[in-house]
Amino acid sequence: MRESDIFESVPGIVSGALVFKDTRIPVDVLFENLAGGSSLDEILEDFPTIGRERAEAAIRLAASRLRAAA
Repeated sequence: MRESDIFESVPGIVSGALVFKDTRIPVDVLFENLAGGSSLDEILEDFPTIGRERAEAAIRLAASRLRAAA
């Protein structure tokens, strides 16, 4: 899955924050909830429009970027 299939930032939508494509859900919601101890299943129950495929792709992308930065 390409990054452009996962995220978008549109001026005027959530103040231009990075959101999951075609939603108004900021990407940081996923990571803040994971850091707070929520499981991916719990997060997807609360935010079903994210979709499992996009959520997992976002996690893989973040992990890849962190490895590259190390």
